[in-house]
Parts: sequence; C-alpha cells; structure tokens
Amino acid sequence: MSQLSELLSPSTILLDADAADWREAIRRSGELLVSTGATDPAYTEAMIRTVEEHGPYIVVAPGFALAHSRPDESVHRTGMSFVRLAEPIAFGNAANDPVTLVMALAAADSSAHREALAALAGVLADPARRSLLDAARTREDVLAALGADGAGPGERSAEDSRSGAGTDTGSGTGAMVDADAVPSKKLLLTVCGNGLGTSLFLKNTAEQVLDRWGWSSHLDVQATDTISAKGRAKDSDAILTSGAIADTLGEVGVRVEVIENFTSQAEIDAALRRIYAV
Repeated sequence: MSQLSELLSPSTILLDADAADWREAIRRSGELLVSTGATDPAYTEAMIRTVEEHGPYIVVAPGFALAHSRPDESVHRTGMSFVRLAEPIAFGNAANDPVTLVMALAAADSSAHREALAALAGVLADPARRSLLDAARTREDVLAALGADGAGPGERSAEDSRSGAGTDTGSGTGAMVDADAVPSKKLLLTVCGNGLGTSLFLKNTAEQVLDRWGWSSHLDVQATDTISAKGRAKDSDAILTSGAIADTLGEVGVRVEVIENFTSQAEIDAALRRIYAV
C-alpha cells in the first residue's frame, strides 16, 4: 500500500490558491494531478460531478475537503494533491464549512491508497499537526507536517482523551450483549458516493475506536458506495455516513448514523455506543 510520501510531492502542492467557489477549488486540486500525469482533465470534472450528485460529503472534517471520484480510464496512476486556499470557501456543508484545505485523490484501484488515507486521517485528527498545515509557508513544510513524527493514526487526540473515546467496554463476544441491543450481524458499513475515499476515512476512525474497545475481532467495518450500501444494508448492524449521503440513501432498513467529523474518535465512539447500547 502507498504512503502519503509516495503519493504527494512538491509539484502536487499549491499554497494560498485563489478560487471563486468550490468548483474552482476542486479544479485547482485536479490541475495538479493532471500536471503530474496522474489523471486527465476528465477526472477533475468527475470529482466536481460527484459533489453535484451526492452533495458536499467530501468535507469530512472542519475546513477540510477530500475531492475524489471513481477510478476510470482518466486515472493513470494513484496520486494525491494538496491545495490551501487563500480565502475560505463554503462547499455547502453546514457542519464543516468553510473549507481552507482541499486534497484530491485519484485512485487507480480500490486498495493502494488505504494506508495513505489512514495516515492523513491521523494528521487531521491531531490539532497540532493540522495547525502546521494551516501555517505552512513552503511545500516542504506541508510534506513535513504530513509525515512528521508525533501523534499518528493510532494516537488519541486531546478531544478524544477528554471525551473518554476508546474506553474499554470489555472483550469477548459477551461484551456485545446488552438488554437494549439487537443481535449483532457483526458488520458495520461506512458509506460515501464512491466507496474509496471518505468512506475509508470513516472506516479507519471507526476501527480505531473498536480496537480500543477490544471489539475489533468481533465486528467487520467495510467501506462501500451508496449503490452497494442499499443492497447490503440488511446484512449490517448499521451504516455510518455523512448527512448528504444519508439523504441519498433514504430508508434502507437499518440504523443510519450521521457523522459530521470523520476524523473524530469521540463522535464515532458516541455513535457506536448508541448503536450497540453500551
């Protein structure tokens, strides 16, 4: 699997970029992918259509958007770009607007970028490392912030520590039994428009919480797209997703928990406690 350092380079980083609206912000990030040969311009337009069709679910954390679309012939290799906007821009996500950081992901397949997204989620969940991205003066500063030592994906942020996220709820199958809980199907779905970008962010954070609970061996968390989720929902305990995707899914026959900040272990911990009545 690819590391962030393998998918980003100084040539795919743009600082203090001007953009009139969210479409132009995505285009700026897409242009960087095109300039390095990772994608064709058609992929940039596909990223924009994804938001037009599914809403601003790509704004996965306060001030941060992860633009992406499905792999197709316009993607030549897996790559990422980083754009810091000169002025904040509203994408239409009430919980996480306005956006100052936009990263674009082009995935040549469904797995090569997973490790990079897990690392990125860890950076965004750490207030100190996120502030380094906001204050970076050079492209090298951005790369250093994304790859710096410190609290990585496996570390708890200050918010999570204060909230009690990751409190051990016991181990073994007996830990999943509660008078108010339904029998578990041992499957959670994290859902986004394409099943390979923001849903992986959410899957990564959910797995961190379950690991701290000691439940990782009892629950399978799978990232998927909206179409597949509608067919698979009945086989799962619940769905974790954004408000925009929840609206797209509609009634699917299982509980749908809306998550605003995909990098927040505290928020996802609370959602999982509601699902499993613990």
